[in-house]
Amino acid sequence: MFKSVLLAGVVVGALAVAGAAGAAELQVKMLNSGSQGMMVFEPATAKLKAGDTVRFIPTDPGHNVETIKDMWPAGVAEVKGVMGKEVVVKFAKTGVYGFKCMPHWTMGMTFVAKVGDGKPNAADAEAAIAKAPPLAKKRLTADFATLK
Repeated sequence: MFKSVLLAGVVVGALAVAGAAGAAELQVKMLNSGSQGMMVFEPATAKLKAGDTVRFIPTDPGHNVETIKDMWPAGVAEVKGVMGKEVVVKFAKTGVYGFKCMPHWTMGMTFVAKVGDGKPNAADAEAAIAKAPPLAKKRLTADFATLK
């Protein structure tokens, strides 16, 4: 009896670890200069699964990360990071998530994540992109297209 209870505990523990191991973490750097030019998140996009996380890493104290208004699934708490500090975001809900560095928003410093199929708010995300400042709009349009 003791052996079967012990075995059951080991199996349940292994399944819990396997479930946690299925989630991924992506590191995104906030850069003054990168492969897309000046003031960028690198990488600029991500296709994620529910449960995945993104760790935003500032490489300079002049960067932050925050939500792009209207480019966010309904019912999900918005993000507003502190200047020069790492921010970790866990994605629990399917949808499109837009991020910006507020000081460099007009310079096009943006990041877009698509979680699952992204459908719940894809149309809202496209409408938000249309209202973005010109350089942000240009990057967001190109990056959003790669996620479709």
